[in-house]
Amino acid sequence: MILVDLHVHSTCSDGTMRPADLPRRGAALGLSVLSLTDHDSTEGIADFLVSCRRHRIAGISGVELSAEFGGVLHILGYRFDPRDPDLEREFAELRVGRDVRNREICLRLQKLGLDVSIEEVEAEAHGDVVARPHIARVMVRKGRVPDMASAFVRYLAHDAPAYVSRYRLSPERCIGIIRKAGGVAVLAHPGQTTDDPEALRRILRELKDFGLWGLECMSSRHTPEQVFTYLRIAAEMGLYPTAGSDYHGDNRPSVSLGVAVSEDLTPWARLGVSL
Repeated sequence: MILVDLHVHSTCSDGTMRPADLPRRGAALGLSVLSLTDHDSTEGIADFLVSCRRHRIAGISGVELSAEFGGVLHILGYRFDPRDPDLEREFAELRVGRDVRNREICLRLQKLGLDVSIEEVEAEAHGDVVARPHIARVMVRKGRVPDMASAFVRYLAHDAPAYVSRYRLSPERCIGIIRKAGGVAVLAHPGQTTDDPEALRRILRELKDFGLWGLECMSSRHTPEQVFTYLRIAAEMGLYPTAGSDYHGDNRPSVSLGVAVSEDLTPWARLGVSL
C-alpha cells in the first residue's frame, strides 16, 4: 500500500495551505503522489511542482472545474499543460465569474443585516483567490455566526439565502479543454453528484462519450460501501479509478491529507508518475 492524494486545494482557491507547503506536509506524512487541484486556477502549480521535487514526492499538475449541471458535478483534470492558452483563457473567464459572485453574496448578506463587505473578504484572503470560505471567516470573526459550518448552512450553501450561482462550463467543455491541453479528466466525488448507482452510470456514459478518463473512487467523502460500488462501476465502464481526500486545510479540518491505496490502483505512467 502507498499513500497518495490526487485532490488537494491551496490558498490559490479555497484551501489554507500555500502550494509550496503542501508537498512538505505530504512528505512528513509519507505520501508518494500528490496533485494540486485548485478550483479554476493553475496559479499555484509551478511552486507546487518545484516543492514536490524538493521533497521527493511525485507531483501532478491538476485542477478542479465545477460543471453546469442540475446538481453538483465536478471534473478533475490531471497532467495537462498549465500554460495552454485556451485553458488559461477559460480559467480567466471563470475567475471573473467568481468575482462577480463574491460581490453579489456580500450584497445579499448586507441586505440580510450582516455587515460583510467585499473589501473585508478580500483582505481576509491576503491576496489569494477569494472564495466562500473567506466570506465565512469574516462572518465568524465578526461574531455573526459561531463557526464556518454555520455560515454555510445558514447563509452560503446551495439554497441558503445568500447563495449565488456562478458562471460554469458545460461538462463537455470541461473535459474538452483538459484533453486539448494534453490532460485526462476524472469525475470527482461521485457521491455528491448522485447517490443512485444507476443514475451515476447514465451520467458516466455521457461523460465518457465526451472523453472522461477516470472516476474518483476513493475519497474522504465516501463510505466503504460507496468505494466498493464506485470501483465496480469504474471497472464495468472502462474508467480508471483515482483517489483523493479533497483536502482544504483548516477550512475543512475533519479531512486529512492522504489516501491509502494499492500501488496498482491506476496507471500512474499516464499521469506522468513513476513509482
